[in-house]
Amino acid sequence: MAVGSRTAARAEAFAAQVGALRSCGDQAELLAAADIDAVYVATPHTAHRDAALAAIEAGKAVLVEKPFTINRAEAEELVKAAKTRGVFLMEAMWTRFLPHMVRIRELLAEGRLGDVRLVTAEHGVWFRRDPAHRMFDPHLGGGALLDLGVYPVSFLSMVLGAPATVRAATQFGDTGVDGQTAVITGYAGGRQGVATSSMEAFLPNRASIAGTDARIDIDAWWYRPTSFTLTARTGAVERYEFAVPGNGLRFQTEEVARCVRAGLLESPTLTLDESCQIMGTMDEVRAQVGLRYPGE
Repeated sequence: MAVGSRTAARAEAFAAQVGALRSCGDQAELLAAADIDAVYVATPHTAHRDAALAAIEAGKAVLVEKPFTINRAEAEELVKAAKTRGVFLMEAMWTRFLPHMVRIRELLAEGRLGDVRLVTAEHGVWFRRDPAHRMFDPHLGGGALLDLGVYPVSFLSMVLGAPATVRAATQFGDTGVDGQTAVITGYAGGRQGVATSSMEAFLPNRASIAGTDARIDIDAWWYRPTSFTLTARTGAVERYEFAVPGNGLRFQTEEVARCVRAGLLESPTLTLDESCQIMGTMDEVRAQVGLRYPGE
């Protein structure tokens, strides 16, 4: 319905690009509109907290682009504000709502994999070095971990829950952000997760869930609409394909609309507690490798 940005010109240009009904010269103008029910915060990472808080205080349902915030303290601040105000809030981890992820959760719930022992996921996209680009700017929360690594870390959380232990290794770039970060998480019973992120290498971008009875291998670009294979220990193979119109971002917005219409304050598929827990895991990784952002 409307686009709000830092300047009227930027808002007008983006509104024209996406076919929005109107543009607003700033966020306050958008938030004051009585006919807007929900707001999608798509600012750089370090601006998520302030923009989301403003939307919450305006009484709007809020979808906050991943990562939810830059740390757990900010995430918990948003959750507290939303619960106090009584408005819907959700992290925009759009992968969680894609059809292949829905089917994977069903197969896990059915016990088709047996006891899940190891989960791996990677997100690696090469970026040309540009200190002015947000990915290289620590003031905007740049780097591989927050922008790319949040996908595999969230995937591990979806399958295995909150980790008992976190181990990490990082390679820093010359602007102070991480170029590559590898994370190993441990869980009760010896289960493990491996999350790899890089903005210096183009990785295969696949993910797998390995259990005692079977394994799921998600095809390339696992965090986008794609397909997967279930291979049983016996050698039997099941192939799962999905026809998805568009790029797949629609499913998270449909979830927001469903929840708001139902009077829910959070999504049962990606709860606020889980989003905070994921940010907590990211905090542990950053603490181990010494990754901080200005102003923290």
